[in-house]
Amino acid sequence: MLRNPYKILRDLMPDPPLQVGTIVSAANGVATVQLPGGGLLQARGTITSGRVFVRDGVIEGAAPSLPVELIDV
Repeated sequence: MLRNPYKILRDLMPDPPLQVGTIVSAANGVATVQLPGGGLLQARGTITSGRVFVRDGVIEGAAPSLPVELIDV
């Protein structure tokens, strides 16, 4: 049986990372999220304030208010 070439290619690509950030502003279901390193990104979601988990441009849920450690590799 032949395998789907698109599925083979997708299996080679890594999953998008889960990131933590703080919502700076929100309007019309889109929030601007500031990451710990200072970068900003736009994400869709219903949460409008606080710390959130973001993956691939979508807010996945609220994040706990714990200290963040940045590790440069």
